[in-house]
Amino acid sequence: MPFFFFFVIFVSSLYSSSHVYASFPISLAAAAGELKEAEALLTWKASLNNRSQSFLSSWFGDSPCNNWVGVVCHNSGGVTSLDLHSSGLRGTLHSLNFSSLPNLLTLNLYNNSLYGSIPSHISNLSKDTFVDLSFNHFTGHIPVEVGLLMRSLSVLALASNNLTGTIPTSIGNLGNLTKLYLYGNMLSGSIPQEVGLLRSLNMFDLSSNNLTSLIPTSIGNLTNLTLLHLFHNHLYGSIPYEVGLLRSLNDLDLADNNLDGSIPFSIGNLVNLTILYLHHNKLSGFIPQEVGLLRSLNGLDLSSNNLIGLIPTSIGNLTNLTLLHLFDNHLYGSIPYEVGFLRSLHELDFSGNDLNGSIPSSIGNLVNLTILHLFDNHLSGSIPQEIGFLTSLNEMQLSDNILIGSIPPSIGNLSQLTNLYLYDNKLSGFIPQEVGLLISLNDLELSNNHLFGSIPSSIVKLGNLMTLYLNDNNLSGPIPQGIGLLKSVNDLDFSDNNLIGSIPSSFGNLIYLTTLYLSDNCLSGSIPQEVGLLRSLNELDFSGNNLTGLIPTSIGNLTNLATLLLFDNHLSGPIPQEFGLLRSLSDLELSNNSLTGSIPPSIGNLRNLSYLYLADNKLSGPIPPEMNNVTHLKELQLSDNKFIGYLPQQICLGGMLENFSAVGNHFTGPIPSSLRNCTSLFRLRLDRNQLESNVSEDFGIYPNLNYIDLSYNKLYGELSKRWGRCHSLTSMKISHNNISGTIPAELGEATQLQLLDLSSNHLVGGIPKELANLTSLFNLSLRDNKLSGQVPSEIGKLSDLAFFDVALNNLSGSIPEQLGECSKLFYLNLSNNNFGESIPPEIGNIHRLQNLDLSQNLLTEEIAVQIGELQRLETLNLSHNKLFGSIPSTFNDLLSLTSVDISYNQLEGPVPSIKAFREAPFEAFTNNKGLCGNLTTLKACRTGGRRKNKFSVWILVLMLSTPLLIFSAIGTHFLCRRLRDKKVKNAEAHIEDLFAIWGHDGEVSYEDIIQATEDFNPKNCIGTGGHGDVYKANLPTGRVVAVKRLRSTQNNEMADLKAFESEIQALAAIRHRNIVKFYGSCSSAKHSFLVYEFMDRGSLGSILTNEEKAIQLDWSMRLNVIKGMARALSYIHHGCAPPIIHRDISSNNVLLDSEYEAHISDFGTARLLKPDSSNWTSFAGTSGYTAPGDFSLCVTSKNCPVLNFSN
Repeated sequence: MPFFFFFVIFVSSLYSSSHVYASFPISLAAAAGELKEAEALLTWKASLNNRSQSFLSSWFGDSPCNNWVGVVCHNSGGVTSLDLHSSGLRGTLHSLNFSSLPNLLTLNLYNNSLYGSIPSHISNLSKDTFVDLSFNHFTGHIPVEVGLLMRSLSVLALASNNLTGTIPTSIGNLGNLTKLYLYGNMLSGSIPQEVGLLRSLNMFDLSSNNLTSLIPTSIGNLTNLTLLHLFHNHLYGSIPYEVGLLRSLNDLDLADNNLDGSIPFSIGNLVNLTILYLHHNKLSGFIPQEVGLLRSLNGLDLSSNNLIGLIPTSIGNLTNLTLLHLFDNHLYGSIPYEVGFLRSLHELDFSGNDLNGSIPSSIGNLVNLTILHLFDNHLSGSIPQEIGFLTSLNEMQLSDNILIGSIPPSIGNLSQLTNLYLYDNKLSGFIPQEVGLLISLNDLELSNNHLFGSIPSSIVKLGNLMTLYLNDNNLSGPIPQGIGLLKSVNDLDFSDNNLIGSIPSSFGNLIYLTTLYLSDNCLSGSIPQEVGLLRSLNELDFSGNNLTGLIPTSIGNLTNLATLLLFDNHLSGPIPQEFGLLRSLSDLELSNNSLTGSIPPSIGNLRNLSYLYLADNKLSGPIPPEMNNVTHLKELQLSDNKFIGYLPQQICLGGMLENFSAVGNHFTGPIPSSLRNCTSLFRLRLDRNQLESNVSEDFGIYPNLNYIDLSYNKLYGELSKRWGRCHSLTSMKISHNNISGTIPAELGEATQLQLLDLSSNHLVGGIPKELANLTSLFNLSLRDNKLSGQVPSEIGKLSDLAFFDVALNNLSGSIPEQLGECSKLFYLNLSNNNFGESIPPEIGNIHRLQNLDLSQNLLTEEIAVQIGELQRLETLNLSHNKLFGSIPSTFNDLLSLTSVDISYNQLEGPVPSIKAFREAPFEAFTNNKGLCGNLTTLKACRTGGRRKNKFSVWILVLMLSTPLLIFSAIGTHFLCRRLRDKKVKNAEAHIEDLFAIWGHDGEVSYEDIIQATEDFNPKNCIGTGGHGDVYKANLPTGRVVAVKRLRSTQNNEMADLKAFESEIQALAAIRHRNIVKFYGSCSSAKHSFLVYEFMDRGSLGSILTNEEKAIQLDWSMRLNVIKGMARALSYIHHGCAPPIIHRDISSNNVLLDSEYEAHISDFGTARLLKPDSSNWTSFAGTSGYTAPGDFSLCVTSKNCPVLNFSN
């Protein structure tokens, strides 16, 4: 204060004139203002870090207008601009007293390291028109006061900070604002409706925040807006229709949000738009045709949405377009020809859609195109030759389509091309030599096509090539010798072709190669030593060839190699000691060769090895102890060699082993101790060795174990209860060992078990009933042990059991009838036990049974007749029991039987006459009481002389004739009733459809049929079916009918009474326009026939096999045929009670009338589908033309005709 007083006195003494005194108050105020501004700025400077203060070293004294850096003053004094952008300032704004800068118009602190919150007192800059605090580290909220007091602002930029919270609604008060930049923060909440009040706004950017709301409709008020960026937020809802009011808009970017709904048609109003980015949203619906009105558009990106429909043809109007991205949508239809009008286009990406059709030739007009991506669609047809006009192209990706034809030679014109992806198509033909002209090419991928011919020699000219994939084609011939000229190549894959010849030694020049795949070809010769020069190689795969000779020792130079696959060749000699140098190796596969010698000890150096496959070679000797150093193994395959000695004891020391197989060697000694706690184990196979170990102690609990096979060893001890806690185990085989003790009941807790084989051991005790808990079990083999007691009745719970073998034990009691509930059994062996009592009839319920062996037991009583119902049975052994009585007549139905043995019983009477019994040796019948039959090995059965036999014959005749007599009686009754009905009707009321009532006139019904067919003269035969011949009959009434005569035997007996009855039963119950009309039937001693409506066009089969007729049957007619058949099948399946299953739908059984309407005929194999019945049937239908579900034995279902309907 004293200083200020003396300063005033000094000034007063200098000026004495009146006009000086008049201006003194103004100058004094200005000076005071500058002093106040200086004090505020210097205070803020002092709060900044040292480096910032050094930068502001010009800030000293009392006047900020005296060349202070970044400060601009008005002529009359007072700071009007503070511009310190990109000055490296670090600190906060809290020490800056904005109220001391009343004249400030511009505040530019852009691109510094300022932090902390934006102080609310910044609103004291009431005259400020420009505030830019972008690209700093400000945090906290946007002060609400900004919108209340800074009404003069025209530019507010707070972008690229760490601001949080919501956008204050007060921002709507800034009516003079032209630019609002808030992008690159962490703002959340909604975009306030009040932004619609900013009618002067030109540029509005809220991108890259966490905003979550709808886009406010009020945004339509911003009619001066030229830029609107809302991308990279979490905005949802639809794009408001009001966006179409922003007619001044040049740049609209709403990408990377969650917007849904369709693109509004009003977007077509934005005629000044140059950029439209809506990609990475959830937009759906069609691309509006109105997009074609945006003729100023340069960039259009609608990719990664859910858009559907066609690409609008109006897109061809966008002649200024340089970028067009529609990829990753669900667009379908063809690529419009009009795309070829977009001559300014640089990038075209339609990939990841459902587009079909061919690539339009007009695409050749896009001479400025640098990127063409059409991959992952359903495009078909050939690659147009016009593609060669795209001489500016850098990338062409047409992969994952259905393109056919050859690669056009014009592709050689694309000298700027760096990436060419044509893989996963159906391209064929040769790889054109012109591909060698693509000198800029870095990446060439033609894999997974149908290309053939040799690899063009010109390919070696592609000196810039880094990736070359030709795998999965049909290429043949040798690998070009000049392949070594591709010195830039990193990845090369020629696998899965038909290449021949040797591997060129010039491969050694490819020193940058990291992957080399030549697998699954026909390459021969030796592996060249030059492979050892490929020191950058990570993966080498020569598997699946015909390579011979030694593995080159130079391969040890490949110290970066992680994968080496040489399996499935004819390599010989030892495994090189130099393999121990491959310390990066994780996968070594040498299986299925002719390698000899022992495993080199140096293999122990491969500490990173995870997969080692040496199976199917001729390796010998012991496993080197150094193998225990390889502690990261996941899979070890040593099977089918000649190894001796002990297995590596520390094989699972690292706790990572999943798959270990040493099958078929000569290993001795114990199970590796490290396996006991190897909980990672998934599959273990040590079978067919000479291991001696106590299984009671060797194994623990394995939560992941799926398969174990220890069979054919010398293992001893008892089975551990712990096996029941291996809950992932599906297969357990420990057969042919010396295991003793009982089967632990806890094994029933391994509920995923599907196969259990404990056969050929020394197990005692009973079969635990807890095994019935293994409901997934399909194979249970306990044969050749010392088990006793009964088979538990709970066995019936094993509904999936298909193989059950308990032969060669001491089991006793009766065979449990519950076995009949195991309906999937196909193999059942209970032989060599002490089972007694009778064979349970429930065995006959196991309809899938193919092998049944009950021999060497104590079975008594008669053979259950139900055994004859096992129509799939192939082998049957009932020998060495005490069975008596006769062999059931039902055995005549065992037509699948090929082997039978019923010896050493007390059976008598005739044996069945089926093939298995006729061809069985004498030993199969020996030592019975009195078997007989028409077999060379047995005496003939007596047919006369005794009243009993005569009586049996009469009973048999009566049984055989009863169905025919009943049928004839029904027919006679039916005829008589029809004749009686005729007499009571007026003769003039003669029914036009004579055979609609069968036998309307007794003189016509039979004799006229015989006369009309001329006693079934072959010249009237119009077709032959599975059960009879079909004749055309012209009746006296003028009606034409079709007569199906069933074949008779030499004794004039009906060949297939069942078929005849089936057809009547089926047809009598149905009436449908698409099923041939049934008029009646006749069954007599001489003829049995059925009468149908006649079909003018004959069978569908006869038409389809006649080229001329087949041409006349156009697609519309064929569609009507299909519809008719479908209606008929639907009726018999769903409109009849019970449903009828035809079982022989073929083109020969579909008849066409004069209008080509389809009618199903021939119900000779039909069956009524009874509810609550399994409907098990033998083969029925036309051989070679039967539904897959019907061929062989099947359960009749409604699917049988439908399957064949597809033929």
